[in-house]
Amino acid sequence: MTQTSQDYVNWFRHSAPYINAHRGRTFVVYVCGEAIDHENINHLIHDLNLLSSLGVKLVLVHGSRPQIDQHQQAAGLTTQFEQGLRITTPEQMPLVASVVGQQSAKLEARLSMGLANSPMQGSRIRTVRGNFITAQPIGIKHGIDYAHTGEVRRVDAKAIDAQLDLGNLVLISCLGYSPTGEIFNLAAERVAGQVAASLKADKLIVFGADNGITNSKGERVTELLAKAASRLVQQHQNQAQQWSNLSVHLDVLSKACEAGVKRAHLLSYQINGALLSELFSRDGSGTMLIKESYEQIRTATIDDVVGILELIRPLEQDGILVRRSRELLEAEIHYFSVIEMDGAIIGCAALYPFIEAHQAELACVAINPAYQGGNRGADLLRHLEQQAHANGLNQLFVLTTATAHWFMENGFQPTSLETLPAAKQQLYNFQRNSKVFSKFLP
Repeated sequence: MTQTSQDYVNWFRHSAPYINAHRGRTFVVYVCGEAIDHENINHLIHDLNLLSSLGVKLVLVHGSRPQIDQHQQAAGLTTQFEQGLRITTPEQMPLVASVVGQQSAKLEARLSMGLANSPMQGSRIRTVRGNFITAQPIGIKHGIDYAHTGEVRRVDAKAIDAQLDLGNLVLISCLGYSPTGEIFNLAAERVAGQVAASLKADKLIVFGADNGITNSKGERVTELLAKAASRLVQQHQNQAQQWSNLSVHLDVLSKACEAGVKRAHLLSYQINGALLSELFSRDGSGTMLIKESYEQIRTATIDDVVGILELIRPLEQDGILVRRSRELLEAEIHYFSVIEMDGAIIGCAALYPFIEAHQAELACVAINPAYQGGNRGADLLRHLEQQAHANGLNQLFVLTTATAHWFMENGFQPTSLETLPAAKQQLYNFQRNSKVFSKFLP
């Protein structure tokens, strides 16, 4: 097998937890109007088809702003914007409705592709459009009449869910309809956010020009709390006094998280494969927003055995950890605690109690190399210290061959073999010649 083939096999195997996690979930995906005319749109459609084939329930919301601008200019019509919103006059509304309908039809055509030898071969994506969005006029604000520019009044979540349960992809535009029979032009990004919130969607994915956000060093921020995103939006508003596409997207994503959407993602429609990279790899492609940290430390279960084995196997091969069979790990799983990130095990440690001696052995401490450099090891240690203290134990000890300095940095002191419980002394492996450290718990 070539290296390229092996890389593919390894990637596919590591995608399995994500495939299982996403199956049956509801994702709301927003694509801006610029994305529809971009050369990468077919790749994005192929990736949506892949999600659908894996059992993901999809709602696709699209914008049409640049296309409306083009047709407005061609018709000699001027466009007025206020607070980032287009003022849609009664005279302009028929043109807006026509252009939006064309963009919806264009997306439906692409979702219907099924050419042989293409990623869409054999796909059966059924798209559904309807009056799922009840709108209301914005009205007059600060003396400005927004006319046929409106906002979402209600989302028919029940009807959308019914279509998703039938296996249909629901396609939603920026048009909304009032109980009086009027059509309103809505901000498509905000439609997507409110649809996601109403559906209690598992994910809201926004495709804009920006590949997530970057920090002051120009580095991509992979994870951002919703409250931090709201602060960034506010700072931008205070400085620029106007809405940018990035600030609108961040505002929509953060509000969706606050409304109960579990994960919100900002991706670039210009990057081929951005969606798959974001959903099926640990580091992703853009920026993910969450209401609270999705990383947790918890007691291990039998379902974590495979993840722990994958984590510790390289350390066992290097002789840093004592080799454990799967059978032994299954039998001792109740001694383990793990760090779980988005369904993946990125850290583990075991706590073996010696009740009569009021001591406990800390063992099998491992953190995935991709997630080292933070405080995860120390956080895991504190979790186990609390666990030991709750069980009436007042001292931890560890046997190590390669990580003595880390344990010393975290309060452990060198000690002798004789200070260990008699049962542990009898099991000491003199060939490994491990150093012994201990720590008294307050």
